[in-house]
Amino acid sequence: MKTEHHTITITEKAKISSVWSIPDNYNSVLIIAHGAGRDMNSELITQIHKGIAKNDILTVKFNFPYMELGLKAPNTPHVLEETWQKVIDTVIEKTGVTHKKIFLSGVSMGGRYATILASKEDLYAGIILFGYPLHAPGKPDKPRFNHLKVIHEPMLFFQGTRDSLCNLSIFKPLLEKLRPSPVLHIIEGGDHSFKLLKRIERSEQSVYEEIIKTSTNWINQKN
Repeated sequence: MKTEHHTITITEKAKISSVWSIPDNYNSVLIIAHGAGRDMNSELITQIHKGIAKNDILTVKFNFPYMELGLKAPNTPHVLEETWQKVIDTVIEKTGVTHKKIFLSGVSMGGRYATILASKEDLYAGIILFGYPLHAPGKPDKPRFNHLKVIHEPMLFFQGTRDSLCNLSIFKPLLEKLRPSPVLHIIEGGDHSFKLLKRIERSEQSVYEEIIKTSTNWINQKN
């Protein structure tokens, strides 16, 4: 296993950091995008990035341009999509893998933009969503869902039962409309970041391990 740091040029004015965990032997690549409020070095992404790579899957995490600059407001949708595309192109250029060996994934906003990209072209091995933001807080009547209907790649969703951005009673019936049928993995008691209530006698590390194991098994099933 080796770790590499690569700077990726998005535009003439925007460059981003990325970290690559590269096993000695790998058959698949997982790219992980961060959510709106925390960068690629969040504990959740760091755990997923390192843990999945230990299972012979090359993992890449990256920052969006606004986070690279330490800004709070996310970039425009166009820039977020362009960043995703540049990272994918760089992975293909440096590894020689095909699109069908690449799994897209992301926490919240980063995952949503992975699905937006995938809805426009049927190219990838699959998509993993770590806390999909179905709706804004308090607005479950306005789900961000329609573009998921045109995605043909398999999808794996991790959702907490206390997620304020994803009402599961609304989400589950919507997922039943998708083909191929996605996998929904519930983190009991988890919020949008899979944090648990203190009264739940379970360690944070065990949640990370559950996510890593489930993701790894699902990726391997798709190869």
